Amino acid sequence: MADIDRFLFLRHLRGTETTHIRHLRNGHTIHEGTASSFWFRRLGAVLAEVPIDDRELPLLFHAQTADFQDVSIQATITFRLADPVLAAQRIDFSIDPDTGQHRATPMAQIATILTETAQQHALGILAVLSLTEGITTGLAAVRDGIATGLADDGRLVETGIQVIGARVVAIKPEPTVQKALQTPTREKLQQDADAATFERRAVAVERERAIAENELQSQIELARREEQLVAQRGLNGRRTAEEDAAADQIRTTAEAARARQLDAAKADGVQALGAADASAEAAKLAAYRDTPEAVLLALAARELAANLPHIDNLMLSPDLLTPLLARLGTKDAV
Repeated sequence: MADIDRFLFLRHLRGTETTHIRHLRNGHTIHEGTASSFWFRRLGAVLAEVPIDDRELPLLFHAQTADFQDVSIQATITFRLADPVLAAQRIDFSIDPDTGQHRATPMAQIATILTETAQQHALGILAVLSLTEGITTGLAAVRDGIATGLADDGRLVETGIQVIGARVVAIKPEPTVQKALQTPTREKLQQDADAATFERRAVAVERERAIAENELQSQIELARREEQLVAQRGLNGRRTAEEDAAADQIRTTAEAARARQLDAAKADGVQALGAADASAEAAKLAAYRDTPEAVLLALAARELAANLPHIDNLMLSPDLLTPLLARLGTKDAV
């Protein structure tokens, strides 16, 4: 918007780099150009301000596909007023000489023209496409159709409007239809997720089975080694018992041999002692052979007395001494 300052009966207008200013008086052009700055009289001055910068026009409208499905189209059109003089002649861009505001709504009028023209081309393209085609491949077709149609539109060319480009952001069906279209994909994704879950569970089960098999093999190997250990321990015990038995047998044999040797030695000793005793007795008997009987009796009595226990009192009766004395007397007489 141009800046207009007041100085008594005069006005001063200062434009911008993105606006084209026209100053007419009595049908004649007094000032015209971009970023203009000039003095003018309020009375008799006709001013027009045409923006020449690029403008973005967002669009949102509905269309119907070949299978009678309603879709919403969200697009954006980039345009500019390439010929501001021609645009000012076809559309009211006049401004108030006091405030600098547009007297009408020229940009809204241009937006209406562009919107209706773009809708016309988009409707024509989607009318021959199915819903699925319109959603999947319709974006590029609608975008190219809108851009080409607006660029070749005679009314826009005659108005000085240049369409720089068109962008179609989205083509969406109704929420219920969109949900129905998403269902197969959602189900497919769910099936893939379930398959992945089942596969993961199968892998986990397989791993658990492998672990269980390894544990079982380990237990079997452990049992086998324990069996070998028990057998080896039994063999070792048997060998130990055999060695102990052999040692005991050797020890018993040695002890028996030693006992026999001791017995033989004892027997030899006893025999030698008996022989010595027998020899002594024989010598004694030989010595006593020629000894008188009375002497032998006296010796026997002495020997008996030596071996008898202690006797305090000894009573000798006449009956005991008479025969003995008689025999002694007889032997003496002899």
